[in-house]
Amino acid sequence: MQNKILKNLILFLIPLLIYVVSLPFTPLMEPDEGRYSAIPSAMNTTSDYVTPRLKEAVYFEKPPLAYWATAIAFQIFGENEFSSRLFAALCAWACIILTYRMGTFFHDTRTGLYAGAVLTTFLYHAAIGRINILDMPLAFFVCMAIWSGFRYLASTERRKIRLYLLYTFSALAFLTKGLIGIVFPFGVVIAWLIISRRWRDVFALFSPIGVLFFAAITMPWLILVQKANPDFFRFFFIQEHLLRYATRMHNRYQPFYFYLPIILAGTLPWCAFLPEVLRGIRKNARGIFSGVEKRFFFVWICLILIFFSISSSKLIPYIAPIFLPIALIFGHLFRIYEEKPDAAERTTIPLLYRVIIVLQALLFMTILLAPLFPHEHRVDVGIWWPWITVPFLLQILILFVPDIVRARTGKGWFLSIYLLFALFLGSVTFPVAQYLTPYKSAWPLSQAVRTHLPAGATLYQYGISLYGIDFYTGLRTPIVDDIGEVTYGSEQLPQEEKERYFLSSASFFQLVREKEGIYCATEGGEKVERLKKEVPTLTVLWHNDAYYLVKLK
Repeated sequence: MQNKILKNLILFLIPLLIYVVSLPFTPLMEPDEGRYSAIPSAMNTTSDYVTPRLKEAVYFEKPPLAYWATAIAFQIFGENEFSSRLFAALCAWACIILTYRMGTFFHDTRTGLYAGAVLTTFLYHAAIGRINILDMPLAFFVCMAIWSGFRYLASTERRKIRLYLLYTFSALAFLTKGLIGIVFPFGVVIAWLIISRRWRDVFALFSPIGVLFFAAITMPWLILVQKANPDFFRFFFIQEHLLRYATRMHNRYQPFYFYLPIILAGTLPWCAFLPEVLRGIRKNARGIFSGVEKRFFFVWICLILIFFSISSSKLIPYIAPIFLPIALIFGHLFRIYEEKPDAAERTTIPLLYRVIIVLQALLFMTILLAPLFPHEHRVDVGIWWPWITVPFLLQILILFVPDIVRARTGKGWFLSIYLLFALFLGSVTFPVAQYLTPYKSAWPLSQAVRTHLPAGATLYQYGISLYGIDFYTGLRTPIVDDIGEVTYGSEQLPQEEKERYFLSSASFFQLVREKEGIYCATEGGEKVERLKKEVPTLTVLWHNDAYYLVKLK
């Protein structure tokens, strides 16, 4: 009975609260969430589910599976923050279930639950899993494909359904973010076979029926989108895959070691407790992981990490698939440590390990307090304290409550950390939303547009491109200068439409001189000053320091 309650808590209740219930509390953040909400919204509006469009220009950077899922959520729940993020959140939850199943396969149910609990509360997973971007759905499909291929080859019975699932989930991963959905699953499984000296088994991965599954899932869209857009293959496969990986075309160059601190921060809070755990089990370290498990997870983590580390384009969410095997490793180590015969009597922890835990708590407290100090986006102490009180207190409790529980009951140390940090992740949603909304979301500006923009008037975005404005207001806002990632799509539009909705500064100011009633959204600082220089009589209708809504004439 107790194990059933624990299972429901770790696999259902806490993930539901962290990854689903919290979704509506933060407005959509720019640019990713605004973009990945506007595209499925346009699909529903136009009934064109083949060609993704952003600001009514073709957008071929990514395949459409996540757009389709979000479009369905919009139709069921309406167009809002909850439905926008739901698919990504469900994929994050599914990763937790998969980690549990992996732990159960390699060890037992207890390790599966520990691993699922660790992944649920990894700072990285909780952050990436609650926003509408493509990396968490990709991570789920890639990990399912890897796991299916491994299970097929690790089993003596070789059930074909697992091989077909490798191809199926690879196809879904491809439809989520492109060729990486094929490279990682087959790359990890083949590398594991090679390092395990099972060369001949590489050929067992080839399946004509599996290829048919893959083609049946991916080819209909590829054929339809190429038929509707003759330049699709060149742009999608050459520019957005080969050139994006090999060149610095997107100006995202980072050093080779870029992801190492990301992994360290992403595995908080558990990496802070890991030194204590490793010290506690060091005498019995042999045999904790099987040779198969070590080789498989080593290849899984290293191949993906090295692949992105040598890429010219690096972003934090790219490495999401590696956190599942890391969570399983952590979970099993914590389980062994807590269930050692002398665990109940372990009340004295060396000072070094205690300092590491204190430093972690101080780090989170410092981050919570940082907005109070002078900088670009400083907040008022009277407004800020109510939002951070609960997460601040939870960090204090994490310092001593788990040890008190262990000392008094002989167990519950891990569960105490898990529950306290889960509460922290839930409670920190509100101050994060309060802090980021004014300058990372188009929602406040969109509300001002609803209030101040006359019916039928056109709103221009000068030097900015907030996709959330179009999503929240239903307007099609012309962009001045900051065309950015829709440059290719804008070039495919008829000349008259391109000149109307994608303007240069020169053409925009010429329009201002010729017409009355020009309304404009822009950023504070240099952009507002340039507008004032061109139109000294402009009227500021609304601003929050970060963004301005102005009438030029």
